[in-house]
Amino acid sequence: MGYVRVKAKIWNVERPEDVKEAIMLVDTGAIYTMLPKSVFHELGVKPIGKRRFRLANNVVIEREVGILGIEVQGIKTHTIAIFGDEGVQLLGTVTLEELGLEVDPVRGELKPLELLLM
Repeated sequence: MGYVRVKAKIWNVERPEDVKEAIMLVDTGAIYTMLPKSVFHELGVKPIGKRRFRLANNVVIEREVGILGIEVQGIKTHTIAIFGDEGVQLLGTVTLEELGLEVDPVRGELKPLELLLM
């Protein structure tokens, strides 16, 4: 399977009329969604705190996080996202689950997740 990229719409939850589009790499190894800091600033999204993250090379970094609105495949949710470096646009597993989507490894695309209520 190759990379899975999706088109997403993102917005500040306090100003939902101001929508930006982003092409995002689906990263099932990432917990949270990440977008460049500049996108958060353009949308006026303020940080709600900082979180620590371990990178693949075992280095631990700290980054600001905020709440964004996001829409993928016509499904909308609010999600925690990381203020990241320029050029990095990742869709993480928390956001995928909030959207009710999962990766179909055979087709290399997103599909509806079976949602459980037990």
